[in-house]
Amino acid sequence: MPLKIYRPTSPGRRQMTGYDFSEITKKKPEKSLLRKLSKSGGHNVNGRYTARRKSGGHKRRYRIIDFTREKYNIPAKVIAIEYDPNRSARIALLQYADGAKRYIVAPDKIKVGSILTSGPESDIQPGNALPLRKIPTGEMIHNIELRLGQAARLVRAAGSNAQLLAKEGEYAHVRLPSGEVRLIHLDCKATIGQIGNTEHENITIGKAGRHRWMGFKPRSRGVAKNPVDHPLGGGEGRTSGGRHPVTPWGVPTKGYKTRKKNKTSDRQIIRRRKIK
Repeated sequence: MPLKIYRPTSPGRRQMTGYDFSEITKKKPEKSLLRKLSKSGGHNVNGRYTARRKSGGHKRRYRIIDFTREKYNIPAKVIAIEYDPNRSARIALLQYADGAKRYIVAPDKIKVGSILTSGPESDIQPGNALPLRKIPTGEMIHNIELRLGQAARLVRAAGSNAQLLAKEGEYAHVRLPSGEVRLIHLDCKATIGQIGNTEHENITIGKAGRHRWMGFKPRSRGVAKNPVDHPLGGGEGRTSGGRHPVTPWGVPTKGYKTRKKNKTSDRQIIRRRKIK
């Protein structure tokens, strides 16, 4: 999918890039698969402000995505590729032979008219969902279940993919996009191929207003605040007092490991992710 470059009519437009949406075949979403999506503004269910820098944004409706793929051995035809404002990847509308319609995250190299299936007997082709036990070693996969029957949890962003490295006992060795190698049970499902919209990482937002449309508020640096507002605030000029970067509540950040020690799932991680 080629990117769209704008005329440099302003400093924001000069740097901005966007989608050309050439792969989109249907503009209006399927009404039966839409749900209302209310905004929290960063507040939790108790009304307390817990997620900073969230506010506004364009009005959206949620598209119900089928991350379970439980309609085994029923062929489904791709009838549309659509835009989803809630995720970086495109979504594909499937119509099953029994008449049911479902949205899935659109894999790369699938088109309108492609026939997809799920289940242990499915062919090894992009878009088909199978247990890891039935997928050949070395295959690229996405939409991976972390626990059996829990629905896909891993590798769901645009352009991402994982690789099935090996099978040992009842577990598979899967290399995730971060470089982490993790043990996942062989009965967990995954989808063959790479997720589409691979050019997403090359998008340049270009201006602050476009970021506000996405629902993000501006961010103020800690060193620019007063001492009463942030641990790094104050000082004559720009200084943090020689202190390691911290959050407004004094918790170390920027390199400080926040994962809990002795977490149960540590035994499932063979190799940690790559340190950038």
